[in-house]
Amino acid sequence: MWAMTKRNLKVFFRDRSSVFFSLLAVFIIIALYAVFLGDTITGGMEDVEGIDFLMNSWIIAGILAVISMTSTLGAFGIMVEDRAKKIVKDFTVSPIGRGSLAGGYIFCAFAVGVIMSLLALVAGEIFIVASGGEVLSMENMLKVIGGIFLSVLSSSSIVLFIVSFFKSQNAFGTASTVIGTLIGFLTGVYIPIGSLPEAVQGIIRAFPVSYSASFFRTVMTEQPAAVSFAGAPESMVRDFDTALGVKFEFGGEMTTPAACIAVMVITAAAFYALSIWNLSRKKK
Repeated sequence: MWAMTKRNLKVFFRDRSSVFFSLLAVFIIIALYAVFLGDTITGGMEDVEGIDFLMNSWIIAGILAVISMTSTLGAFGIMVEDRAKKIVKDFTVSPIGRGSLAGGYIFCAFAVGVIMSLLALVAGEIFIVASGGEVLSMENMLKVIGGIFLSVLSSSSIVLFIVSFFKSQNAFGTASTVIGTLIGFLTGVYIPIGSLPEAVQGIIRAFPVSYSASFFRTVMTEQPAAVSFAGAPESMVRDFDTALGVKFEFGGEMTTPAACIAVMVITAAAFYALSIWNLSRKKK
């Protein structure tokens, strides 16, 4: 299994186009935020103390959720390519067991997701500090790192289930383009959830990766929010959280980091089970 994981990691990072397209959605988010999203979102709040620190933390949190999906999608492209080129058949007649073969693809995707997310976190923290913000506290940094592992685990399970239906690189390429385009909307990064119709907000709240974004936002905006909303009424903080997808509201109750963790764990268990069932069904 580890030999397959190592092989897949080498294949992924050797292909610069795969790495680039895995990060394409992130580049788009950064470009949009720099050009007009930042000014649009902070319109009317220019005089709020620490607003840049707050919004930069918000956007980096969203990027961490997005990259957990796009990077694992790129890594699972190796599995689709191997199936399309019949390389998998060569592996199946070798001493490598089917479990080790599948595990190699899964662990590779997980490793790629974690590596790319950690790099994004480091780059994001440098950007925040360079823009006048502060580094995350040790406690919050550990929470974010733990969240990265859970977010990648959850996202990779969804991606594996989607990829399990593809045998051609063309179909996978089309799906990658669609997912890469939609992921920014479904995590409330391109357009804050509070600006969308209630029906669309419902779709976003039903999308598991949005809870990864909520977890990261809750943790990463804690420090800047304490400055920006110092002395502000609780209702103002609540309105900000719901409008920008920091937290979701259900029946008057706000989601908590623990609830987001539960969603990520349940999603990972459910979609990995569905993926294994679908892949084993096709082998019969």
